[in-house]
Amino acid sequence: MKKVKGLIIMLIISLSLFGLTACQDGGNNATYEQITPQQAKEIMDTEQDYIIIDARTEEEFVEGHIENAILIPEYEIKGRAEKELPDKDALILVYCRSGRRSKIASEELVNLGYTNVKEFGGIIDWPYEIVK
Repeated sequence: MKKVKGLIIMLIISLSLFGLTACQDGGNNATYEQITPQQAKEIMDTEQDYIIIDARTEEEFVEGHIENAILIPEYEIKGRAEKELPDKDALILVYCRSGRRSKIASEELVNLGYTNVKEFGGIIDWPYEIVK
């Protein structure tokens, strides 16, 4: 019985400490939304106000990209986003080659204060047309 009480007390203390730590970040739990390529295509087909970010390199972009995509490599997001994407509430769709860099870019956009970021993986999983 003492072991159970001890575990309960430790659990309560742990939860209390976690709660204090979570509050210390100012309540900013913003994140990007992971969507499928199909959901991204539906947005592109039905919405008018959105931005598509290609987070790959210029060489990859030239080889083929999604129509109307803006090239901002993930390693340049921090330095270019606020100048090129002034509306932090705009709907922003982000992709790369396989999904790794688009996740990094999406996280960086959220860290910069963007509120409507949707990451949809890599162009290798994009079953629709691309511009070459």
